[in-house]
Amino acid sequence: AAILPLRELAEDKLQHAFPVSLLPRSEARGIKSPPLSVHERSSAHRAAARRHPLLVPGDPYSVVVLLQGYAEPEGVGEALRADGSVTLVLPQAWGPASSHREPSPESHEVKTALEEAARGPILVDTAGPWAREALLGALAGQGLAPGDVTLVVGTHGHSDHIGNLGLFPRAALLVSHDFCLPGGLYLPHGLAEERPLRLGPGLEVWATPGHGGQRDVSVVVAGTTLGTVMVVGDVFERDGDEDSWQALSEDPVAQKRSRKRILGTADVIVPGHGAPFRVIREASPSETEGQRNSQPELVIGDKEPTVHR
Repeated sequence: AAILPLRELAEDKLQHAFPVSLLPRSEARGIKSPPLSVHERSSAHRAAARRHPLLVPGDPYSVVVLLQGYAEPEGVGEALRADGSVTLVLPQAWGPASSHREPSPESHEVKTALEEAARGPILVDTAGPWAREALLGALAGQGLAPGDVTLVVGTHGHSDHIGNLGLFPRAALLVSHDFCLPGGLYLPHGLAEERPLRLGPGLEVWATPGHGGQRDVSVVVAGTTLGTVMVVGDVFERDGDEDSWQALSEDPVAQKRSRKRILGTADVIVPGHGAPFRVIREASPSETEGQRNSQPELVIGDKEPTVHR
C-alpha cells in the first residue's frame, strides 16, 4: 500500500479541491511576472490553499477542510511559522429547518450529551488566534456563524490547534480528553485507545496518543464518497513526514502505534499541517490467490504504490 496526495487520485469525487496551480494568474496565462522570493511563494501557496475548502460529501456526515494547515521554516535556526488545519464535519440532516438541539447542561448522560452535540456542525480544531478572521470567513463561506457550531473537538492542546475556542461559547467542547458542556459542566467519558467515543453512525473520536503526550485524539468519519476520513491533528504532520515526525513527538513509541492504527483504518487522512492525502492499499499476490493477509505492509510516499511480499 502507499499514501498519495489526495487530489491526484480523487478529483472526480471532490466538489471543491485545492488548486492544482498556485502560480499567479498572469504567470498561468503565460505573461511573465517578476520572480517571487521563496517567502513570497510560500505565502502565496499558503493563502491559496486556505481560500479553497475541500468538500468530501458523505452520508450521514460530510467533511469540509476549511483551512489547510502549514508549517514552514522562518528565518534562521529552528523557528517555524505554522498553523493547524481546521475541519468541519456536517451532518447530512443539518440545516435551517432541522431539529438539531444544543447539548443540554442539565443532561448528565455522557452518551446523550455527545450525541446531541453531534447533531449540528462539528469543528475539529480551530487554528491559532492569528487565524481568527480566516476561520470566521471560512465558516461564513459554508453559511455558518460560530453560534451554529454545536461541538468543537480539539485534537490536542497546542495553541495552533485550539487558539479560537473562545469563538464558540455555545458549543460543547471535547479538547484532548476533557469533555464539557456550555457553561463549564465537565463530564467523564472513559475515552481510551481501545474504547472510542461514538458520536453518531460512523462518527467516532479515538484516542491517538503521541504527538502532544497521552491525550491526543482523532476524529473518524466513515461513509464518505472517499471512504473513511480521519482528522488526526499532528499524529501526521503532513504527507511524507516519516523522517521528521519523531522530532516533534512527546511520546514517539505511542505515536508510532497511533500512526499504524490510523493507517490501518483511514482511506483519507487530514493531517495537522498539510494537504489531505489518501491511503492506497494493494492486495498482495497471496491475497489475489485467496489467501488473505491480516496486516499488509504499508509504504508511505508520493510515488507509485509498491507491493511488498
